[in-house]
Amino acid sequence: MLAIAVILGVLAVALAWPIPVALSRAAWPARSPAVALGLWQAIALAGGLSMIGSLIAFGAAPAGSLLAAAADLIPAFTAGPMPAAFGVIQVAALTLAAGLAVHLGLSLALTAVRAERERRRQHQLIDLLSDPMPGEPGTRVLAHPVPLAYCVPGIRTTTVLTEGLVRTLEPRELAAVIAHERAHLEQLHHLVLLAFRAWHSALPWFPIANRAERSVVVLTEMLADDGARRTAGDAALRSALLRLGSGGEPGAYADTGGVAPDAEMLTARLARLDGGDRDGDAAPLGSGVRVAVLVASVALVAVPVVAGIAMLGILP
Repeated sequence: MLAIAVILGVLAVALAWPIPVALSRAAWPARSPAVALGLWQAIALAGGLSMIGSLIAFGAAPAGSLLAAAADLIPAFTAGPMPAAFGVIQVAALTLAAGLAVHLGLSLALTAVRAERERRRQHQLIDLLSDPMPGEPGTRVLAHPVPLAYCVPGIRTTTVLTEGLVRTLEPRELAAVIAHERAHLEQLHHLVLLAFRAWHSALPWFPIANRAERSVVVLTEMLADDGARRTAGDAALRSALLRLGSGGEPGAYADTGGVAPDAEMLTARLARLDGGDRDGDAAPLGSGVRVAVLVASVALVAVPVVAGIAMLGILP
C-alpha cells in the first residue's frame, strides 16, 4: 500500500505541474488539437484520481487494503475505540481524501447547475430580443451594433449573431463564422470546458488549473476553426478573424463564463491559417505520434484506476 501511495503521489505531482506546464508551452497541440485536447482531459482526470488515491493508499496502509481499513475504521467511528494501527496522520490522510473528492464533485455539480441556469436565461433573452435568420436554422440575429457571434448550447442549441456582425462581414465570411459556432455546438465543447471550469473553480489557488482551462479554450477554438475551414475555406475564415479581431466572441461559450478570447489566442489561430504553428510547422502530427499520445493518455488514466483496484485487495 505504501508503494502504491508513493507511485500515485509522484504521478500526482508530475501531473500537477511539470507535465501541464510543458504541454501548455508546446507548439505541437496546434497541429493536432483533438489529440492534445484528449491528453489534457487525461491529465486532469488522472491527476485528480492520483491525488486522492495517494492519500487513500497512505491512510489505509496499516490495514493492508482499503476494504480491510474500512472494516476496521467504520465501526471505530461509530462505537470506538480507534484501532491502534491507525495514527492521527493516517486518519487525517483519509479525511483529506474524502474531503477533496467531495469538494471536487460538488464543484463540478455546482458549475453544471450554474451553467444550465445561465443557458436557460440566455435562451429566454434571445427569444425575446432577436429574430430568426432567414435560411439559417437555429441561428438568430440580435439587434446590436457591435459585431459579435456566440453559441448557446443545451437541448435546444442556438447560434447568435448581431446585426453589426451581419453588416460587417461578407457572405463567405459570415458562413465561416456560423460554421465555427456550430462546430462548437456539434462537438460539445461546452461540456469539455465545463470540467476544466469546475477544476479551476474548486482550486482557484492552483496555478495549473488556470493554465489548463486556457489551453483547452484555445484548442476548442482551433477545432471549431477546422470545422469552419471545411465549410467556408481558410481564406474566408482568416478574413473574418481579421475583421472581428479578438472581440468577435464575448467568451468561450455564453453559458460557462470561461476564459475570453484575446490577442494571443487570435494570433495562434491565424498562425494555423497562415500555414503553421508558432514554430512554422503546418503538418498534422504523424499517425505514429498521434497513436503514441493517445496511448499515453489512456495509460495516464489507467495507472490510478489499476492502483485503486489493487488497493481494494481483491487482486491475487
